[in-house]
Amino acid sequence: MNLVETSQAIQAGNVSLGIELGSTRIKAVLITADYNTVAAGSYNWENKLENNVWTYSLEDVWAGIQTSYKQLAAEVQSKYHQPITNIKAIGISAMMHGYLAFDQADNLLVPFRTWRNNITGQAADELTKLFNFNIPQRWTIAHLYQAILNDEAHVNELDFVTTLAGYVHWQLSGEKVLGTGDASGVFPIDPATGYYDQKMLDQFSAQANVKKYPWNIEKVLPAVKPAGQAAGQLTETGAKLLDPTGNLQGGSLMAPPEGDAGTGMVGTNSVRQRTGNISVGTSAFSMVVLDQSLKQVHRDIDIVMTPDGSPVAMVHVNNCSSDINAWTSLFGDFAQRLGVDVPADKLYGTLFLEATRADPNAGGLINYSYLSGENITKMDAGRPLFVRTPNSNFNLPNFMLTQLYAAFAPLEIGMEILTEEEGIQTDVMIAQGGLFKTPVIGQQVLANALNIPITIMENAGEGGPWGMAVLAEFAENGAGQDLADYLDSNVFSHPETMTLSPEPAGVAGYQEFLKNYVAALPVESEAIKTIPDQNGGK
Repeated sequence: MNLVETSQAIQAGNVSLGIELGSTRIKAVLITADYNTVAAGSYNWENKLENNVWTYSLEDVWAGIQTSYKQLAAEVQSKYHQPITNIKAIGISAMMHGYLAFDQADNLLVPFRTWRNNITGQAADELTKLFNFNIPQRWTIAHLYQAILNDEAHVNELDFVTTLAGYVHWQLSGEKVLGTGDASGVFPIDPATGYYDQKMLDQFSAQANVKKYPWNIEKVLPAVKPAGQAAGQLTETGAKLLDPTGNLQGGSLMAPPEGDAGTGMVGTNSVRQRTGNISVGTSAFSMVVLDQSLKQVHRDIDIVMTPDGSPVAMVHVNNCSSDINAWTSLFGDFAQRLGVDVPADKLYGTLFLEATRADPNAGGLINYSYLSGENITKMDAGRPLFVRTPNSNFNLPNFMLTQLYAAFAPLEIGMEILTEEEGIQTDVMIAQGGLFKTPVIGQQVLANALNIPITIMENAGEGGPWGMAVLAEFAENGAGQDLADYLDSNVFSHPETMTLSPEPAGVAGYQEFLKNYVAALPVESEAIKTIPDQNGGK
């Protein structure tokens, strides 16, 4: 659309809004019916470790959403000289998993417990054995069952549990519902019904320590809706939550709220069988849409769903870019001490470019980017750790390559299960996330690490909220179409992509790094045991 057509679409309310609450940034994206971005707004935030629990406050949730929307509305006003009064369709996505629990009066019972926590090990083990289905520590049902095992007082008052996306959607629409993809990180989904697995629900309810509570698990969990269905409307109260100025009116169609894994699949056109995508940020995960069942239960492989209900093998790691961000911030501080103010994009680009001059094995340097615990390598807490020997080739290029190598190491360890033990193959693997804003370098390192070609789309750095806006548009205009066909025909008919293949020297260098990384894991474990957290946590 040209400027005049876009202005007319905004005036008519023929636009869709996607909002995603990511680990470090909340972002809002407004698109027109041709899927082009009209405006965007964002808000930076960080999780906090409080009382040994990683959390965000609900006050920060709404401050971030309102700030993001305010920036988006201001950009629209600046470009098109009119306020946003109506939006055709809205979708909310957020970090998957975690635990938000409410009583009958809609009071939050305990602080939000995010995906980052490794505090549900006993519950995850017991439920996995009970269901013969992998239940990761991050999942909502693991948090709930752990609270039961801990005999936490709040469980007796429980009326409703949900995810972060489900909570925001509920506040905006009044509907207690989740999209299929996000719901599959709450409780296992039966592919045949598209709803929670009834046998497992019954098994859970039959547990003696569950029976003593007055609630029923089926009523406590949010309802499930696949992509393309309506999930309520924006209420007038919800409109004022989004836009306190009062310009925005209620009535927008609300798409089923999704997790960031689902929007990542949509944003990379990876919902069809034998396609896959990788999202990297504070955490990282790979998603492979399965065309066959796995041979066995793997504790490091989650079985979740695409937004329209196809089984997906997910490798999720808790740590990816946080340590890179910390070191980059340190270099930025040093530059400021020298009187040089370096913009963030230039700082990251300059440091990443150094990695191209590194030794393939990163000079023998080792790094563990564990700001929090890491399930893949069986670490129950975080201690970022950098190690070198006296004879390591310690220079800036090798140091930066080590940071990138370490960011992808747990993911590579998990992916080996799919490729080597299960023989799962993909026709395409598409990556997205902030690490790819600097062209080529992160993409090539990832291709070398996984030893597979990696494709990056033009929207690689901003796929999530845009993908949610596309799902909102799909809910409004999909008219019963298959999601994969809809994306192929309407959204990605002429995609701009770049694919990089593994480099033999880089693959060999990464394997040498990984061998040392795995061998030295006891050092990381010992650091966790012997170095106390300053906040009193583990």
